[in-house]
Amino acid sequence: MSGIPTPSVEVQWASNADDTPEEADLRAWALKAAEVAGGVVGDITLRVVDDQEIRTLNREYRGKDKPTNVLSFPFDMPEGLPEDALEPLLGDIVISAPVVRREAAEQNKTLDAHWAHMVTHGVLHLLGYDHIDDQDAELMEALEVRALAELGYPDPYQSFNDQLSTESMELNP
Repeated sequence: MSGIPTPSVEVQWASNADDTPEEADLRAWALKAAEVAGGVVGDITLRVVDDQEIRTLNREYRGKDKPTNVLSFPFDMPEGLPEDALEPLLGDIVISAPVVRREAAEQNKTLDAHWAHMVTHGVLHLLGYDHIDDQDAELMEALEVRALAELGYPDPYQSFNDQLSTESMELNP
């Protein structure tokens, strides 16, 4: 990442799941997402939680009373404070370990690849990317696919069957 500004990433653990990624991997995935988005400076807190905490946050902030995979909370500078009053904060990302595990199994993805995708997705949301309309979704998905490819992971939007078909075609031209 030579010459590209990078955020700092603090990882918080509020889950007892024993199949979560290493802290170093979580940080590397977050930094890659920031790099692919053009590089940013600031602090990110990445919190790994269980279903109850993410369900409560999802209900409180999105009005949806169910667990979800990842929530991002971009930092908003309080009114009246000068821009340089606080260290640059990008925001918080909360990821549910049980939801990521369930989704990876349902989608026939490796757990590692799905975690990398959720971290990447969360960081891009912090940086203002979204998927509300088709054009924005295409841009965000392209950045996710690029970041994950640079990390050695497959396209998360390509179905498992499509991946098998592509691999088969490559092996049997």
